[in-house]
Amino acid sequence: MKDLTVGKESGLIFKFAMPMLIANLFQQAYSIIDLVIIGNSHIGEPGIAAITNSFHIIFSLIALIIGIAMGFNIIIAQYFGAKQIEKVKLTIDTMLVVIFVTSICVSILGVFIAEPIFNLVNVPENVMPLAVRYVQVYFMGVIAFFGFHGISAILRGIGDSKTPLYLMIVAAVLNIILEWLFIIVLKWGIEWAALATIISQGAVFIASIIYLNKTHKIIRFSFDRLRFDKYITRKAIEIGLPTGAQSALVGFSMLAMLWIINPFGETVIAAFGSASRLDALAGMPAMNFAAALSIFVSQNIGAGKLDRVRKGFYVTLLMTTIFALIITATMVFFGESMMGMFSDDPAVITIGHEYLIIVSSFYVLFTTMFVIGGVLRGAGDTLIPMFITLFALWAVRIPLANYLSKTDIGVHGIWWSIPIAWALGVLLTFLYYKTGRWKKKNVIKEELTEKEVVIAP
Repeated sequence: MKDLTVGKESGLIFKFAMPMLIANLFQQAYSIIDLVIIGNSHIGEPGIAAITNSFHIIFSLIALIIGIAMGFNIIIAQYFGAKQIEKVKLTIDTMLVVIFVTSICVSILGVFIAEPIFNLVNVPENVMPLAVRYVQVYFMGVIAFFGFHGISAILRGIGDSKTPLYLMIVAAVLNIILEWLFIIVLKWGIEWAALATIISQGAVFIASIIYLNKTHKIIRFSFDRLRFDKYITRKAIEIGLPTGAQSALVGFSMLAMLWIINPFGETVIAAFGSASRLDALAGMPAMNFAAALSIFVSQNIGAGKLDRVRKGFYVTLLMTTIFALIITATMVFFGESMMGMFSDDPAVITIGHEYLIIVSSFYVLFTTMFVIGGVLRGAGDTLIPMFITLFALWAVRIPLANYLSKTDIGVHGIWWSIPIAWALGVLLTFLYYKTGRWKKKNVIKEELTEKEVVIAP
């Protein structure tokens, strides 16, 4: 447990963010190794194309629940910052109930809508059966995903970012071993890659429950005595639903991008899928420092220390900008070699490297957008940022990508639409941040106000 309301802002955020960053790097690493194993196995490029299309369906459907879990995470952090430990425990119980119910709903939905969505985005015929099998098996075990990431979110909300790191390392190593066994050694089908992920996350989820029940001061999982609080659920949905909807619609926007990309053929899909995994890896510092900043902001708003929020924002922006510049140089100069991990097809390597050069040149914009968003999410102000994201994606990126793809620049036009949308997102998000409306968000004060209204004669 870590109190982020006292101490030097830069040191606290850096030390809190680094375990999160390393954990997510492990997650992205086994996501990349997933493609490397598939691409260099008997399944080959059709498998890469299948996982590329599958990833965005999976992300879109689970993002909504992850967003709601983030809403609980913000509430946990604000109560923890206010030293209301019993409220922290009640929020954890409520979160577990919500996650269990919604994971069952998402599991059923994912199994049945996978094939219709793949048909909608023009997945090539030879890729379709692979993609459907992968997605359906993954969603059958999605409760393991929600349980694993739910525990990690709870721990981060009370200032513990190291334990989720250890959990992620174990899950990543186990996943890689199982996938290598299933796909390379036994030469089984692509659905076994999904099953490897389910088994690894489920095993770590169960092990973490046993460990935390025996060792943790605050977290105690007793599934037969879980409590449920309507106010906390409502506030978590108010905070988390816009973020979840935003993430889900980001995922669906990537499906729309695939609708534009898929007609270019299997080679371009494989190049995009491989390069976008490297792109996701490159985005980790910005996303994890922004997540750390959100917890920092939540705890300090709960403690009524807005001056520390402003300082935390500026030091986080500085640190992530340095990361962004280093990663841009790496992608530009070494991106071609990294693309060679996924395929030995020169066309796949060339197209993927061109994507990396165009997109990575604007990582500073991506970083700035996420850091500003981290402040707003930490404050619980998520509705307007959701609308800004939707506008940048659906009113700018998708139409622009579709238009440019039909001009002489072809597929490069799709790549250029990404940084153009980032630029607009940064501008609008910064303008909203400057209004200062986010400073008025405080779950604890709102709860007290509601109780006063009820009690008042």
